[in-house]
Amino acid sequence: MQPIPAKMLLAGLAEAGSVGSETITAVVTDSRAVCPDCVFVCFPGQRVDGHDFAAKAVEEGAAYVVANHPVEGVPEKKFVLCPSSHHAMVRMAANYRMLFHPRMIGVTGSVGKTTTKEFCYAILSAFGRTIKTEGNQNNEIGVPNTLFRITGETEYAVVEMGMSALGEIERLSRAARPDAGLITCIGVSHLESLGSRENILKAKLEICTGLLDGAPLALNADDEYLQLARREGMIPARLRPVWYGMNAPEADVRAVEVQPLENGMSFTLEDKEHGSFAVTIPALGMHSVYDALAAYAAATRMGLDAARCAAALADYQTTGMRQKVVENGGRVFIEDCYNASPDSMRASLNMFKEYPCKGRRFALLGDMLELGSIEEEAHRQVGRWAAQSGLAHLVTLGSASRFAADEAEKAGLAVTRCQTHEEAAQALESLMAPGDALLAKGSRGMRLEQVLQLLYAGEDQTNN
Repeated sequence: MQPIPAKMLLAGLAEAGSVGSETITAVVTDSRAVCPDCVFVCFPGQRVDGHDFAAKAVEEGAAYVVANHPVEGVPEKKFVLCPSSHHAMVRMAANYRMLFHPRMIGVTGSVGKTTTKEFCYAILSAFGRTIKTEGNQNNEIGVPNTLFRITGETEYAVVEMGMSALGEIERLSRAARPDAGLITCIGVSHLESLGSRENILKAKLEICTGLLDGAPLALNADDEYLQLARREGMIPARLRPVWYGMNAPEADVRAVEVQPLENGMSFTLEDKEHGSFAVTIPALGMHSVYDALAAYAAATRMGLDAARCAAALADYQTTGMRQKVVENGGRVFIEDCYNASPDSMRASLNMFKEYPCKGRRFALLGDMLELGSIEEEAHRQVGRWAAQSGLAHLVTLGSASRFAADEAEKAGLAVTRCQTHEEAAQALESLMAPGDALLAKGSRGMRLEQVLQLLYAGEDQTNN
């Protein structure tokens, strides 16, 4: 964070005249990160309440404390009252963002946000100093933390925006003020909290509120709900839509002649405005091609050179446990354990079906969480997709995945049901041989990486 006057950072939160001329050097939400001249924001939580550490933060040099209620030990002159800590973070981030002018892409959507963000980062980094959302910090704490990392040297930025309720993306977009927006697709993530895909569509379209008139908005032409938004006039006429895809012939940017490779995909990128480019990306699956197209569409319509944008897609680097390919004991493991929804499950299984495997294909599928009333049917559908994916055997982990196991078994696929990581590891160890490949996919809370770690450790002990 670049130093900023307190009265500028806290504008709209603190009463006029109540803030001094101090220079703020950081905004922190973790009491362990408190430093002199920072603003400490108290967040009440189920296990830990930041208000309990407010007085200590002042003792350690915090210039101001933002809190939901008065706190004993925090002097009035250092206290800023705000009913919502989340809103306070977003307001301060918006105030800070006003000081700088990097060219920014804002990314949202139900599936593929993080991968698309990384493709945007690969492109923008080819043109200048770029910052990005780290990990999945895409909420009302994470987005402000990303914006606070902007400095006068930042030339480009890519900011991922997620949500759990209507109104959140609007606040984030207004704070970030991206030069280009991007919506990957409208899926069923957050269906439990928003109630319908129509509401999810409305929530994702909130990214438009922070875009200036004439700004480009990259949209998936193959997504039925985004097409619905076009037909019903839900996309603001003041924006400049650019449509990307593979199937819709009217798309401005398309991928054709798509071919799977051992560690990626190759395709021809056809751009109605800039011509055709041969592209190879180090990411697996058709969904990764969509993510690459999205990043290219947003960056080029923001004014960046098309040929350089297309070439830079090859510099994409996977993050975390998103389709990371690991070789161990002669076997191939595709770690896709970061998160899961019906949409991403289908995409990963489709990718795995086409993956060039020397031996047999196995899948370890864990529960998809937070699906609400559609939980049973969604898992049954995954089981049917698994049965069509060329698998030799399916191993499931978790209570909801029993529905997937039932459907896969009905369709004739061999299935092993497991309830612990150890059971799953033992089952896979007995089934797999050198040359075989495994796809591991499930929601983050299922911790499927623990199964993989047991498999890797078992191979290491065998070799020793």
